[in-house]
Amino acid sequence: MSIFPADIEEQARHIIASFSEAGHMVSTAESCTGGLIAGALTQISGSSAVVDRGFVTYTNEAKMDMLGVLEPTLKAYGAVSRETALQMAHGALFRSRAHVSVAVTGIAGPGGGSAAKPVGLVHLAAKSRDGRLIHREMRYGDIGRDQIRLSTVKTALEMVLELSHSA
Repeated sequence: MSIFPADIEEQARHIIASFSEAGHMVSTAESCTGGLIAGALTQISGSSAVVDRGFVTYTNEAKMDMLGVLEPTLKAYGAVSRETALQMAHGALFRSRAHVSVAVTGIAGPGGGSAAKPVGLVHLAAKSRDGRLIHREMRYGDIGRDQIRLSTVKTALEMVLELSHSA
C-alpha cells in the first residue's frame, strides 16, 4: 500500500523506470512540499539508482545556503516567485549529479496568503542538463494544505516526465 494517491505513485514508477533505463538521475528542491516529491520517488523500488538528492529549503536562508538562490532575488520577488523557483531548480541541478531537477515554492496555507500571492499559489521549475527549462505558475486555490501539497507533487512529477524524454 502506498502513502501517496495511485496517480502520483504511477507517475513516480514511470520516472524511476525511464530514468533507470536511461542511466539518469533526478534531484528535487522543495519548499512548500517539504520533501514529498522526493518521498514519492523514493517509495518506489529501484529509486536509489535514480534519485540523487533532495533539498528541503523551507527558509530563505536554506534556499541561499543550499541552492545558491540570490538574496537580491528573494528581496525583489519573494520566496514564492518565478525567479526564486528558477534559481532553486538551477541550484538543485548543479549541486547534484542529476540530469533533471525540479523545484517548488508556494503557499500551502491555511495562512500566509495575500491578494497578490494567495493560498494555493505555487511556482514550479524543472531544468535539464541540456538547458531546457520549464516554469509553471499554479493557482490551485484554497483547497486545503494537504491537497495543495499533493497537487504540487503531481505537477512536479509531470514536469520531470516532460524533461525526461531528452534528459
